[in-house]
Amino acid sequence: MSAVDSPTSVGIVEPKKITFEQPLRLVCGQTLHSHTLVYETYGQLNPAKSNAVLICHALSSNHHAAGFHSIDDKKPGWWENYIGPGKPIDTNKFYVVCPNNIGGCDGSSGPNSLNPKTGKIYGPDFPLVTVKDWVASQALLAEALGITYWAAVIGGSLGGMQAMQWSLDFPDKVRHCVTIASAAKLTAQNIAFNEIARQAITSDPYFYAGRYQDHNTTPKQGLALARMVGHITYLSDDAMREKFGRDLRADEFNYGFDVEFQVESYLRYQGNTFSDSFDANTYLLMTKALDYFDIAKDFDNDLVSAFSHAKCDYLVLSFSSDWRFAPERSKEIADALIIAKKNVSYAEIVASQGHDAFLISIPRYSDIFRAYMNRIDCDLLSAPPAAATAPATATAVADISN
Repeated sequence: MSAVDSPTSVGIVEPKKITFEQPLRLVCGQTLHSHTLVYETYGQLNPAKSNAVLICHALSSNHHAAGFHSIDDKKPGWWENYIGPGKPIDTNKFYVVCPNNIGGCDGSSGPNSLNPKTGKIYGPDFPLVTVKDWVASQALLAEALGITYWAAVIGGSLGGMQAMQWSLDFPDKVRHCVTIASAAKLTAQNIAFNEIARQAITSDPYFYAGRYQDHNTTPKQGLALARMVGHITYLSDDAMREKFGRDLRADEFNYGFDVEFQVESYLRYQGNTFSDSFDANTYLLMTKALDYFDIAKDFDNDLVSAFSHAKCDYLVLSFSSDWRFAPERSKEIADALIIAKKNVSYAEIVASQGHDAFLISIPRYSDIFRAYMNRIDCDLLSAPPAAATAPATATAVADISN
């Protein structure tokens, strides 16, 4: 049996496209007078429309979260481990929606789209977007799909930021918020890594101030270097040691500057592959959206005050070896939710894979995730959510995984 035919896979899926003609006012002050979203759906929307789940993607991901695009497709969606029949996000129960965010390079409006004012692609003229803008655009998609509220909004990393933003911007439309390996705002170190990546791209001689397509070229080397820097931060030291150690490609040193260690070969391969499939202007936009995110900024920088406006329950997960989005950042979120009298379940998963652990099949992670999702009774979600009046509960891992 092929992976496409597996009973735990959603099988072959086809991306969908929708264009919104109404203007979308962006946080930066500019307006998209129309915009397009590409998205995928898995499972079936029930008659009460109470089982919809929104999946928010991370920096370099897209709408293809699960399944395959053809019978010959060798690579499934980026969250195939967690979306499908019998998986934590069970498509026998939930109707799952995953859009490619505006500013992306996989079909949604972004730097590669035509600018209606010029008739040419936007390139660097596509406006800077934020997490709040993505949420606003996703809300238009929900309305178009006839979804009045989400049973859950779920995301890892940058996707987790979107999930939290949803719970504040549309508190009546979110029943459960699942934020994984994320943070309420970036640390200075994270912003620094993003700036190094951007400098690698903009310093490439083929960047041409973002108008590289006008010159029929791409800043391939700069984008590859940006990906190499990012990829290192997504892995832990233990993961890299286990995967590569100090293994050489040959039996002895060459005493030169070409690739000698296996880890060097791996990083160059990752960088080159990424630069062939991703857009440099999009990478700049996405990293800036990360930098700008600060869930408490509009609430006098008070995280508790911010979460006091939410009405949903939360699951917050972190990974012990994740140093890019360390467990301390997730604990800050969970602590603020408790003080704000919200129901929150929190777990730190012991895992050696680093930040990328949220994409990987890890038994303890999967068990906790599935147990929480099993608690969501879509048949009981017909009434609007009410603000918490009783003291919040901080659910222990054992309580939700038994």
